[in-house]
Amino acid sequence: MDYLAKILNADVYEVASVTPLDEAAALSAKYGCRFLLKREDLQCVHSYKLRGAYNKMSSLPRAALEKGVLAASAGNHAQGVALAAKKLGAKATIVMPVTTPEIKVNAVRAYGAEIVQFGDGYSDCAEEAARLVRETGMTFIPPYDDPDVIAGQGTVGKEILEQAGRTLTAVFVPIGGGGLAAGVSVYVKRVRPWVKVFGVEPEDSDCMYRSIKAGRRVTVENPGLFADGVCVKKPGEETFRICRECLDGIVRVSTAETCAAIKDVFEATRAVCEPAGALALAAAKKVAKKGETYACVISGANINFDRIRFVSELTETGEGREAVFDCAIPEKPGSFKRFIEKLGRRSVTEFNYRMSEGVLAHVFVGVSVKDAADRRAVQKSFRAAGFHCIDLSDNALAKEHVRYMVGGRSQSIVNEVVHAFEFPERPGALMDFLSVIAGRWNISLFHYRNHGSDHGKVLAGFQVPKDERDEFRKALDEIGYAYEDVTDDPAYKYFLGARPARKRV
Repeated sequence: MDYLAKILNADVYEVASVTPLDEAAALSAKYGCRFLLKREDLQCVHSYKLRGAYNKMSSLPRAALEKGVLAASAGNHAQGVALAAKKLGAKATIVMPVTTPEIKVNAVRAYGAEIVQFGDGYSDCAEEAARLVRETGMTFIPPYDDPDVIAGQGTVGKEILEQAGRTLTAVFVPIGGGGLAAGVSVYVKRVRPWVKVFGVEPEDSDCMYRSIKAGRRVTVENPGLFADGVCVKKPGEETFRICRECLDGIVRVSTAETCAAIKDVFEATRAVCEPAGALALAAAKKVAKKGETYACVISGANINFDRIRFVSELTETGEGREAVFDCAIPEKPGSFKRFIEKLGRRSVTEFNYRMSEGVLAHVFVGVSVKDAADRRAVQKSFRAAGFHCIDLSDNALAKEHVRYMVGGRSQSIVNEVVHAFEFPERPGALMDFLSVIAGRWNISLFHYRNHGSDHGKVLAGFQVPKDERDEFRKALDEIGYAYEDVTDDPAYKYFLGARPARKRV
């Protein structure tokens, strides 16, 4: 099939716009190369998907349009089909999972499409869509595995070559089912074969990578859901054929690297892209070489608001600027201070501790670092001081779950009082605090997380006998940090407070 001709003649600009290719100037200066962002997030549906949908639908006979079109999708493809149908005067029915967020359902409905919610995921929707096609005679609009859809997406590659100039080194394209990667790569390799094209997939959703490696289409039974825009179990047949022939390779990126790239896009454009939309930049950063020029397709910006906090939490680790450690310290007064002294003037990003039943307490600590070498230096300093220390910076379970679950209730804690503090966000603030407290009263609980404001929120527990409470409060006043006694707060009492001793029967 002559894809070059199909892409050159693709009918997309009735609905799509020629999006800009903006340079991420600060990021380019940092790496010594050029990162160019192909802003498909600026399309009216905030995604490139309307290109392929409209090109496919505009080629249908009028009789087919009058019967209506149908698609199965939970997001970007649904909006592209709905908008294209509205433009062409056709009825559109979109099958969406019942779990689809209301914001996406409303976005599709706003273009006049009929919504059928069915099943828990895309596979259920695809089966229902196939049944409706057989029952109604409507035309199914594939999300990626169709020559006209591939050609429509290929116009992204055509625009990149027109905008980037002759110095372009490589193009990075996210891969789900492979429609965008197939269209862009087949065009670029026909027009400028010396420009490399790399597909990009999440490490936990890499069906195209596995398929090309195996030489046949491979199914990933449980793909990761974070980058939902590329969450596909199996690549398309035609897209697999083209990608295997035209791609120069596939780069896989972690969730943390994707989050860091979302931040990079925001800092360059002041726009928040979806995880799938940041994959290309994450990959380009991973393989960047000085003096080269990379075009990165920012494929979409349909992100749920409640996901932004998760993205923010993982960004520092993804950029390699936060190291996370599990350290064991003796469970006795003064150990906490000695441990913190090993950090010197480094900024602590997080500290989780709960009094242990044994002789050693495990501390979950996050530290700001410059790079991987600096991270190793911190671990070496802890071990040199006699502290057991494990680097958890690359441990997904630790970063995504364990860091928020450190703690629990203990039967051995007595005379505990708990206070909420506001620590000034400056190096040495924790050490100033410990210089007054440590060695006088045992610290039985500690949690801190840097949220980027001028004050950090700290929750701390102390073992203070009742006859020493007045002296303790005077010491807190001496430190000068704002604090509140939360010992009677029900959240503390029921989840972190001392566990009542079991009665013997």
